[in-house]
Amino acid sequence: MREPGMSLAGTAYLRALQTVGRRLSYGTNVYERDWDVLVVLDACRADLFESVAPGFDPVETVGSMRSVGSSSSEWLENTYAESAHAEQTVMVTGNTWTDRYLTADRFAALDEVWKYAWDDEHDTVPPAAITDRAVTHARDRDPERLVVHYMQPHHPFVQDPITGDGGMARTDSESSASNPWIQLRRGEVTSERVWEAYAANLRYVLPEVATLVENVRGRVAITADHGNLFGEWGLYGHPMHTPVPALLTVPWATATGGEAQTLEPTLTPPEPLPVGRVYGTDSDRDRLDALGYL
Repeated sequence: MREPGMSLAGTAYLRALQTVGRRLSYGTNVYERDWDVLVVLDACRADLFESVAPGFDPVETVGSMRSVGSSSSEWLENTYAESAHAEQTVMVTGNTWTDRYLTADRFAALDEVWKYAWDDEHDTVPPAAITDRAVTHARDRDPERLVVHYMQPHHPFVQDPITGDGGMARTDSESSASNPWIQLRRGEVTSERVWEAYAANLRYVLPEVATLVENVRGRVAITADHGNLFGEWGLYGHPMHTPVPALLTVPWATATGGEAQTLEPTLTPPEPLPVGRVYGTDSDRDRLDALGYL
């Protein structure tokens, strides 16, 4: 099946690359690093973070690492499939792939905020909801490990939308062409325009990350599950099993929690964790459509 906006030859090239990628073991599991609170910025390239980080006060050091996946599903699977660390981990997440790749009872707590705090206007999970729930867990549970997965800077680009970005339609046979990466591949939008909107979406989430850092304790690390391709190796976006350095190179920044009381959480799940059904729209597929996964 041809990839949207890609020639048959290009699709064959991607499939061949993915075949190789499935056989490779690449990247560093985040649990091999030193942290108490891990902030995951979905689809954030290392060079994007580095370009914005100088204006981000909580950060003490900025570096990079190689991810264990080129897509969220692959990152989740490779991070947790055979890991015993989940038992000591509270995960707060806006990423909808958790419903397919994680088992709630393996975690100290799995709070899938996307199931009950979806923003229908912007078709994504607002970062404030993630911060709210993460601070609640930090105070109430004081977990050994706290993972906080924000959906930004992944599109849709809330602060600076790309015209025609309707999210990636997930059907049984094909994906739609209403995605910035497909538009970029087709030459319908420039790399500069997408990068500008991509950076704006990172700046949109960073104040929430700063609030989180201020209200938790311990060693905070900031990373991403994967990046996005802007034409490197002739590819765009973040296809699965694609061992391209520009896609796998993600931030690794550090900060120190302030353990302040500047945020008073107000968000409560509609039922005890794990939340068993999707609230607010028709199905989890609607959310995956809006987020643009292949």
